This record gives sequence, structure tokens and C-alpha cells, in this order.
Amino acid sequence: MTGNLFDLTGKVAVVTGSSRGLGYAVAEAMLEHGATVVVSSEDAADTAAAAAALGATGIPCDVADDAAIAALVQQTVDRFGGIDVLVSNAGIQGARSADPLDMTVFDRVVAVNLRSMVSLTKHALPHMAGREGASVVLMSSISALRGNAAIEAYALAKAGVAQLARNLAVQWGPKGVRANAIAPGLIDTALADHMKADAAFMARRMQMTPLRRMGLPTEIAGAAVFLASPAGGYVNGHVLVVDGGTVITDGS
Repeated sequence: MTGNLFDLTGKVAVVTGSSRGLGYAVAEAMLEHGATVVVSSEDAADTAAAAAALGATGIPCDVADDAAIAALVQQTVDRFGGIDVLVSNAGIQGARSADPLDMTVFDRVVAVNLRSMVSLTKHALPHMAGREGASVVLMSSISALRGNAAIEAYALAKAGVAQLARNLAVQWGPKGVRANAIAPGLIDTALADHMKADAAFMARRMQMTPLRRMGLPTEIAGAAVFLASPAGGYVNGHVLVVDGGTVITDGS
């Protein structure tokens, strides 16, 4: 008997950037599979609203602030006794600029999309070590896997996230903590609204995606549940691409 391979009952899961979009879908899926979930975003009101809607615990946190990250971890540990699952999802695309290497924008994107994950795992992992089934899931992107003409800071940060997952897997695997990343393709969330409004871009992108559609937030949430659950218990240091086949197609 294998039981329910996706059961998260008794697990404490922290999901950053979870007041909307992918993070909200991940938090909802974790709850549906039995986890106790802490939702978090930088806006206290948004965090409280999402927590109330989900029936979860809300702890606001600006992931660009190391002290706020430390507080998020400590408050979770104080309330629930530890952390079993950490989903580091909070991220930004960055303000649009005429200069693709505007260093102010670059620094902000790297701080939120990469440095924050380093800081979050630094604080959380000591509380996860030795807990059965402990799992870190980092949100990367398919932009980390190929060249990009116009999103340098975002792509570079997401590539760093993929490498962070591999490093953590090697460093913390001996202590019983798995670390993996998810690399979503184009997902139908509010962050994609400006792309959906560009008919020429969408036609080109759908031609490059064998499934000929955008992904759904629930499809990323399902991948996160897999990586957090016993079903993914021997997956460590992996970047799971969830993109409908975009990165492997020849555009046919």
C-alpha cells in the first residue's frame, strides 16, 4: 500500500507571494492536500484578505527586507513548531525602461527575485532540517533556460534561482531537506495581461508552444504539491519545466 502519495497532512507550508496569482494557487492546493499553510505578501491587507479567503494563516513579509524574512520564519516556527515545506514564489518582472540594462531596475529585480530566496532559505532551512519530508520549492522560469533579448535582469535572476535549488539540494540533502525549482512557461495570470493584449506576440508564442495554449495557475500548483509531497520524495536538485513544451519545440 502506497497510501496517498500527495498527502500533506500535518505539514506546515510557507508560501511567499501568495496573495494572488501562482502563489495563491499553490497555497490553495497545499491546503486542499492537508497542509497547514502560511500565506504571505508584502501588503498586509492583501495578505489578510487571501488568508481569510483560504482559511489559512497570514503573515505579511516584504521579501526585499531581511528582517521581515527573519520575522516571517520565526513567527511561523513560534506558532506551528517548525516548517516542512517552503515555497519561495514572490517575485517581480521589474519596471519597464527604455534601457534594458537600467541598473536601478536590475538591482531591484535581482534583490526580489534571487537575493530574497537566498535570505529566506538561509533563515528557514535550519528549522526544516531533520523534519521528515522537508521540501524547498523555488519558483524559477523558462527564461532561465534560454537566451532572452529583453528581460535580462529577470532571466538572470531566475537562472540564479535554478542554481540555488541545485546548491541547496547538495548542501541540505544530507540533512533530509530536498530542494527543487519549477520553471513555468507563459501562465494565465494578471502578470501576463500585457502579453495577452499583444496579438502578434501571442500568435508567435502559441506557435512556439506545442499545446497551443497558456498554462493555468493550478498546473503550477500541482507541480508544487508533487515536489512537496511523498510523490516527489526522491526528486532533489531538479528544475521541473511546466511550459506546454515551449522550450523543446522547433516552432512547428
